[in-house]
Amino acid sequence: MRQILFTLFALAYAASAAASPFPNGDPKLGQKLATEKNCNACHIQKFGGTGEKIYTRAERRVTTPQKLAAQVSACNTNLNAGWFPEDEEHVAAFLNQKYYKFK
Repeated sequence: MRQILFTLFALAYAASAAASPFPNGDPKLGQKLATEKNCNACHIQKFGGTGEKIYTRAERRVTTPQKLAAQVSACNTNLNAGWFPEDEEHVAAFLNQKYYKFK
């Protein structure tokens, strides 16, 4: 019985990780990275308010997980954030979890 429960848990965990568009991303680490680089300052400059409008506006450019990854990469380059690809995935995982909800 114990083995069956363990197997079911492992399968459920694997299925949830596989469903994530950023399976190796850690949203908590992504939030820390985005905060450290003050990403929101640029968003406020462009969109005013709290800067969150960049994520919630009707005409947003990011409409797929691939576009989100590309946008995070572009911001990394434009801001000289110095993130490695795994850092970009963490940031994308954070943004996806908080705003986009891509599956």
